Amino acid sequence: MLNFVLLQASGDMMSFLPMLLIIVVFYFFMIRPQMKKAKDHKKFVAELKKGDKVITTAGIHGRIVDLNETTIVLETEGGGKIRFDKSAVSLDASKGLNG
Repeated sequence: MLNFVLLQASGDMMSFLPMLLIIVVFYFFMIRPQMKKAKDHKKFVAELKKGDKVITTAGIHGRIVDLNETTIVLETEGGGKIRFDKSAVSLDASKGLNG
């Protein structure tokens, strides 16, 4: 009787194994890389300074002429100035501009 209960309990555990495996794979291939990317973007935005060349998520190229806690002012090629939220700066597109 006890042996049957143990076999049934191990069978129930084995039925949850595929679901657990899916959750682990989902975490390592989707959630964890997205968290790392968000952390890298936050660090990049915090390190912005005057004179840095950046590209926004809208594709606008410019040089930072003023920045404060939440916004930046970009000077575009024609001399115009545009205010953006700091989060609108694209890390992936701006990587190679200041290197």
